[in-house]
Amino acid sequence: MVFLVIIFLFLSLPAAAETLPEWFIPLREAIYEQKLTASEIEPIYREVSSKARTTLFGAEQLIMLSRCEYMMGRAYALEEKNNEARRHYDEGIKYAENAMKIKESAEAWVMMAENISQSCTVRPTSYAMTNGLKVEKYSKNALEINKRNAAAQYLIAARWVYAPSPFHNYNRGIQMLTDIQNNSDMEKDDRFNVYLSLGYVYMQQKNNTQARIWFNRASEVYPTNKYVQSLIASL
Repeated sequence: MVFLVIIFLFLSLPAAAETLPEWFIPLREAIYEQKLTASEIEPIYREVSSKARTTLFGAEQLIMLSRCEYMMGRAYALEEKNNEARRHYDEGIKYAENAMKIKESAEAWVMMAENISQSCTVRPTSYAMTNGLKVEKYSKNALEINKRNAAAQYLIAARWVYAPSPFHNYNRGIQMLTDIQNNSDMEKDDRFNVYLSLGYVYMQQKNNTQARIWFNRASEVYPTNKYVQSLIASL
């Protein structure tokens, strides 16, 4: 079960137009661009959370608040401020659970899965052993409602890419990541995650030519992302 911690350590979310509210995008971009510190992202997080409370209602509002907590948790996790990250992920889980009480949705299941997945990276291994399998379960629940949900598909595929031996299956991971590109509705961060993971799995297979191709594609999505730049430099 320890591999569940590794799966989401550096990750965790269309080729078509964005479906998220325009006012949420600055928070997501700040997280993936990795140009700002967590303290510099905090005002953006507060502004976006306030906007969610004033413009959205019911389950939709709670899902967006969960998404905000998830993003802010990632900002603190990147700086290894695990207590702050845990606090945000816990809030994200609560918001998603409360959204589910109002209305079951693919988005609510995904936000529960994503907040739990990231919680596995900032908590003891015992947490991952107890909660890690929920990530795939909740992602599959999301896909039963919306089979084209890219984030849910990605969370399932990531297991086969990032698990240590003997739990990984690189060829299966490649196939699933390829399928996401062909059979889902991808947001900008979904594309980054898929490209990054394809680069990673090819790197593990010692196929640096393909790895570089996919890392470069990820870099085209978020040129300032420090993690993908470090992977490119390591080839």
